[in-house]
Amino acid sequence: MSEISDRVLWAHARDGDGAAFGLLFERHAPRIYNYCFRRTADWALAEDLTSATFLIAWRSHGRAPLQAESALPLLYGIATNTLRNQRRSLKRGREAFRRLPLPPPEEPDFSEETATRLDDEAAMRRLLSLFARLPRREQDVISLCDWSGLSYEEAAGALGVPVGTVRSRLSRGRRRLRELAAPGGPEGDVHVVPLSIEVNKR
Repeated sequence: MSEISDRVLWAHARDGDGAAFGLLFERHAPRIYNYCFRRTADWALAEDLTSATFLIAWRSHGRAPLQAESALPLLYGIATNTLRNQRRSLKRGREAFRRLPLPPPEEPDFSEETATRLDDEAAMRRLLSLFARLPRREQDVISLCDWSGLSYEEAAGALGVPVGTVRSRLSRGRRRLRELAAPGGPEGDVHVVPLSIEVNKR
């Protein structure tokens, strides 16, 4: 079943196949988890946001078929909206997520990784202190295109905006980040820091 496309799995999930949705979760949760971490600098909060994202996806999967071959743009779009409304979404969704027909997650052992996790969070907080000075719409496109590797077209689908809007917001956001970067500091850090945090803790 691992070779089945997201579109087919989505169709099965719409027909009530919980295992199909579970496979979508296994396939894409790590990337959504890392995306949420980069936006919050908090691993625990990122886990809750990932749960909320898939809960919303599960609740809405019966409304329409998946248009793209990959479910990732849709999931990134849901995650972006969840980040904007995180307090309300997390309070509502934490318990409901536990009732989804998903495979039980393996309990991670963080005993040897605590220092690394704290270092990751500290590095990400430093980046976000700069990143937060951008307008939210520019934060979104940079997070999706530069940090998560989506194409302009995929980011446009995730955000529900035209491709040209993604291009212009990305250009402005990159320019502003360069202007905000510390004088004399390596400009590349703006992009390298988040891309170096690829830890999959799920």
